[in-house]
Amino acid sequence: MKNSRHQTHIAFLALWSLAGALFLLPSSIRAEHEGKVQILLLGDSTTEGSVPRRLQPEGPHLEEVIRQLLAAQSDLPPCDVINSSLSGEYIRRLIDSGRYERDAAKLPGIDYIFIRYGLNDRAKIENFPENFPKDFHELIAVLRKDHPNAVIIPMTVIPFSNEEASKEINDLVFQVARDEKLEVFDIYPRYAAELEKGFNMLNYRRYPLEKIPEEYREWMSKRAFGNPGSVEIMGNEFDALFGHLPGWFGDRHPNLAGYNVIADETAKYLAPILRKRAAVAKPATATVPAEAR
Repeated sequence: MKNSRHQTHIAFLALWSLAGALFLLPSSIRAEHEGKVQILLLGDSTTEGSVPRRLQPEGPHLEEVIRQLLAAQSDLPPCDVINSSLSGEYIRRLIDSGRYERDAAKLPGIDYIFIRYGLNDRAKIENFPENFPKDFHELIAVLRKDHPNAVIIPMTVIPFSNEEASKEINDLVFQVARDEKLEVFDIYPRYAAELEKGFNMLNYRRYPLEKIPEEYREWMSKRAFGNPGSVEIMGNEFDALFGHLPGWFGDRHPNLAGYNVIADETAKYLAPILRKRAAVAKPATATVPAEAR
């Protein structure tokens, strides 16, 4: 009987130690929801991908490719990737429209938040060099309030505008990150390097139907969207026929190939972070000593 009470006492101490180890884990470890690391993407049309979703609904699209690339590495934890982005959006609109509160503020267990804004901000807000950083700081503040366990990751924009405009945006992203003591995920160099392989490989074609030569207009109307309609083509299928038309290659939004570049670089950036996270979590798997069983 005495030996039984002694074993029970040892088992209790072991379980108490295990509970203590779990309590002392970094808060980000405990942010998982339903056993998966939760990754949130916030951004504009270059993150949402509305046209590729329309042209090829089955995808796979950005969030699914990121998830699959991470899942292919057997030493990484299971992940869920949530794409909460919107075409035409900029930070001020995200907050003031109520979309952030509606779509992102209450998501459970968010572990990592990638933020990619700047293109629309530069076009839409007054005094961009001053107000963009202010808006970015405000967004980071609400994210920290609503998702205190999440790692916030500002991103640079992809090569969408000219180099001067891209540099202005990205310099401000780095400035905000320094002020907030955050690490920037710089997607720009990888995307620019891929464009060297073919400048129009990574963007879809969107072209006003009314500018298509009249003899082809009825034929191409089946590929038009909106009113007035614009022909939407995922890749280079019709370049041989219409590539000579002024502005045919003007839309620089990513096609599925472009989003795969973003997904691949995102997975490469995140994988070592997740491995480090898993290594930190390992002490939580402490076992009850054999003599206490």
